[in-house]
Amino acid sequence: MKSLFDAEAFSEIKNRIENLAEASPRQWGKMTHGQMLHHCQGPFNIMLEKVDYGMKPNWLAKVFFKKSLYSDKLWRKNLPTAKFLREKEHRNFNDEKAQLMRILDEFESQKDRTEWTPHPGFGYFTRDQWGRMQYKHLDHHLRQFGV
Repeated sequence: MKSLFDAEAFSEIKNRIENLAEASPRQWGKMTHGQMLHHCQGPFNIMLEKVDYGMKPNWLAKVFFKKSLYSDKLWRKNLPTAKFLREKEHRNFNDEKAQLMRILDEFESQKDRTEWTPHPGFGYFTRDQWGRMQYKHLDHHLRQFGV
């Protein structure tokens, strides 16, 4: 799996987000384009300690799901979304796209960090695992909208 800490993968993701349009056809799922863009900010908000979603440690998630967050195996379509990251409100496409690009730039500005605060639900991730997880999540949702 590519890592968002890799300059080439980072550039690829930013280009794919730039190519996302409101008219891009949804391939699966229920989220609108704006909701998906807002949803994709959540894992960065956790990593960058910007938002406390009230997550609690979950040993079942650590044992059965954690490795799938950064493994090479793609996630299947229509996976259920974590309750705290579900989007129900209307989200403005252009505003959310701009905000996701800003948060990506903030993430990139911290690429040389070697230690990150443990994830509130899954615990410790290495730098490589964080980078792979962030890439995998964005890739999944960009494929959801055909980019």
